[in-house]
Amino acid sequence: MDTSVPSEVVYQRPDTFTPIATHYCPGCTHGVAHRLIAEVIDEMNLREQTIGVASVGCSVFSYNYFNVDFVEAAHGRAPAMATGIKRVLPDKLVFTYQGDGDLASIGMAEIVHAAARGENITTFFINNANYGMTGGQMAPTTLPGQKTTSSPYGRDVELTGYPMRVSELLATLTGAGYVVRRSLHDAKHIRQAKKAVRLAFETQVRGLGFSMVELLSTCPTNWGMDADKALEWLEEHMIPAFPLGDYKVSTDISQIKVK
Repeated sequence: MDTSVPSEVVYQRPDTFTPIATHYCPGCTHGVAHRLIAEVIDEMNLREQTIGVASVGCSVFSYNYFNVDFVEAAHGRAPAMATGIKRVLPDKLVFTYQGDGDLASIGMAEIVHAAARGENITTFFINNANYGMTGGQMAPTTLPGQKTTSSPYGRDVELTGYPMRVSELLATLTGAGYVVRRSLHDAKHIRQAKKAVRLAFETQVRGLGFSMVELLSTCPTNWGMDADKALEWLEEHMIPAFPLGDYKVSTDISQIKVK
C-alpha cells in the first residue's frame, strides 16, 4: 500500500453532531434520523441559527446529540413550544423531533393545529408503530393484528380502530407547505430521507408554512426481533400500511433540486 497517496475522507462526524455514546437500543434507527438532520444543518450552514424541541419518548434525550440550542417540551407539546419560539424568534430555524406516541396520541391536537395555522416550523416524526420508551404498548400507529405489550393478541380494529396516517391527515390542511413520508430501512431510502429533511428545512427558510417529514423507523427491542429482521419487517409490513411518498409539496419547493 502506497502511504504517500493522500487518503480520501468518505465519512466524518458533522459539527452539529456531538461526540457522545448513544442511549438508543442496538438496531434502532433514531440515530440514523439524527445523523441526517445534523448533516443537513451543517450543509445549510445554519447551526448557530437552529433551535430544536425534544419530545417525550425514546427521543427524550435527543438534545444530547445535537450541537445546537435545544429545549425539552412536555409530552405532546413540542409543536406548541416550537410555535412560541418561532414567533418570538422568526429568523431562527426551529424544529421538533417527535415519536408516534408523543405526536399522534397525546400531541395530536397540537400538531394538527400547528399545521392548520401554517406555523413556519419543521417537524420530524419518527413512526415505529409502538410506544418505545414505556415498554412497547400499542400506539395510534400500531398495525392491525400487531402484537404489543398492551395488545398481546394483536391490535383488534373493532375495539381500537385503525392506525392513524398522520402525513395523509396533515396534507389536507392549507397551512401545510411540505408533508412527506420516507423510510430508514436501507441505504437508498435513507438517501431519499435526507433529501426530504433538506426540503423541509428549505420550506421553513423560505417562509412557506408548516413542514413535516415522517420517517418509518425500527424498534427491534419492542418488536422482539434482531436488527436485520426489524428492517425486513418494516419493509414488508409498515410500508404497505404507511405508503411512502410526497403528500403535500408547495410549488416553490417542488422546483428545488438537492443531491
